[in-house]
Amino acid sequence: MSNYEQQKTKFQTQAGFIAALDQSGGSTPKALKLYGIGENEYSGDAQMMDLIHAMRTRIITSPSFNGDRILAAILFEATMDREVKGLPTADFLWNMKRVVPILKIDKGLEDEANGVQLMKPMPTLDALLAKAKSKGIFGTKERSVIKHANAAGIQAVVDQQLAVARQVIAAGLVPIVEPEVDIHCPDKAQAEALLKDALKKGLDAFPAGQLVMLKLTLPEVDDLYADFVAHKNVLKVVALSGGYSREDANKKLARQHGMVASFSRALTEGLTAQQSDEQFDAAMDAAIQSIYLASKT
Repeated sequence: MSNYEQQKTKFQTQAGFIAALDQSGGSTPKALKLYGIGENEYSGDAQMMDLIHAMRTRIITSPSFNGDRILAAILFEATMDREVKGLPTADFLWNMKRVVPILKIDKGLEDEANGVQLMKPMPTLDALLAKAKSKGIFGTKERSVIKHANAAGIQAVVDQQLAVARQVIAAGLVPIVEPEVDIHCPDKAQAEALLKDALKKGLDAFPAGQLVMLKLTLPEVDDLYADFVAHKNVLKVVALSGGYSREDANKKLARQHGMVASFSRALTEGLTAQQSDEQFDAAMDAAIQSIYLASKT
């Protein structure tokens, strides 16, 4: 069985969640600050990216971080291009940890229009997908943001996301479609209902055998996305923490049957550069276990 088939089977049969380790240039200073490294401790993007890679390496190499409870890890492109303990990151994740490697491919967000932020253009996407495939990447992740229950805006988000998804599928990868509803959206439940309808219409038109994953904000209405868990074109439905604390995100997630976590900040909450390896591993294990249990419902 090929790596791709083994990885697909892991998603279909194993309990667990996705670790989102894909902070990019814009969110990296905040991630480092939460990790205990202030902006006065480095200068320039190169040094900043070295520090975030050291943080990600410490997470990935922790004894607690392995494929028993973690299905996959989402990587930033610079992380994919680097090494962990002398191996390309994707190789290390799969061959040493049995964690499926996934790549963040979007280039950030456009300014808000019609209550949403679409993804910026990705003119070099085909080349990036080919590189990802050659490096053993299984799938991709691409994020948009919905800030208001604007039907036209939400339809534009879904149309763009599914167009990118088709491009990713054509390259032999599985896309994670991420139309995030901002947790501060004033009409969040209405926005989520519009999003669900638009996604369902779009996915129902996909040919049999074409698989996507959905990464969605924890909904106001419990089990809102249950239909997608059983959808023929959906490999997995995962939840983003979206700014909720780990405790709140886990509580909300545990009420969503068949939905699993894809947490970033909620996963790394409480981890610091100043911790000893023993303290770090203990904190990592507790975080992973709590998110794993919330994902098993």
